Amino acid sequence: MLDQMIAIVRQAGEIILSAKDVASQTHEKTSAADLVTEYDLAVEHFLKEKLPPLVPGAIFFGEEEAENADPSRGWAFIVDPIDGTTNFVRDLRQSAISVALAKDGAVEYGVVYDPFRNEVFSARRGGGAFRNGQPIHVSSRPLSEGVFGMGTAIYRREYLEPTMRLTEQLFRRSCDFRRMGAAALDLCNVACGRTELFFEYSLCPWDYAAGSLLVTEAGGMACTLEGAPLPITERCSVWVSNRVNHPILQELEV
Repeated sequence: MLDQMIAIVRQAGEIILSAKDVASQTHEKTSAADLVTEYDLAVEHFLKEKLPPLVPGAIFFGEEEAENADPSRGWAFIVDPIDGTTNFVRDLRQSAISVALAKDGAVEYGVVYDPFRNEVFSARRGGGAFRNGQPIHVSSRPLSEGVFGMGTAIYRREYLEPTMRLTEQLFRRSCDFRRMGAAALDLCNVACGRTELFFEYSLCPWDYAAGSLLVTEAGGMACTLEGAPLPITERCSVWVSNRVNHPILQELEV
């Protein structure tokens, strides 16, 4: 299953790599910060055609065209065709395709593909996490020697103040922080030990479903900022970290 998912996602990545004159094929959804391109739609259409036949009866829960069904029941593909669309529009080359396959609310398989770096992150529940077929693991660095990632919940500006407050608390404990603009890749960075933790106050299931499995299969922890398990049916806050730094969450003002 995982090999078949990877092959399909790699094919979808060719659509992204073939993109030309993206800005002229971009539209606002709700604001100038909430964009969709013709390539988002093309990737999602491709994945919607290719993925469900792998699991007959599975629903397709995509960012652009989610089916009117409950992804917590039965098999469900949870898909972000281009995570980091604003980066993609501006040619910042920090975007990815994220695909999770869940059963009865639990993510069983996850694939995140960065076509610009040709990196495929993949995981199967109980089977470990990998980058281009090689095992990966979260770091063992304490935050005092490490770097954290954060997101700014651009669609929910009411979280600006708590986001900045939490960023300051973590920055005082760390070497530095990064704000990349593609949450799926931020979670992969924790999974492979590039960063020690990541948080954001509001993400959708397609942003974190695959990445959260990668983190836990790489030996890390994933939960909401309140310490609850991550759902796959609704927006929520997200905290992922290596095990050394997970207890810090209880010490912070969130």
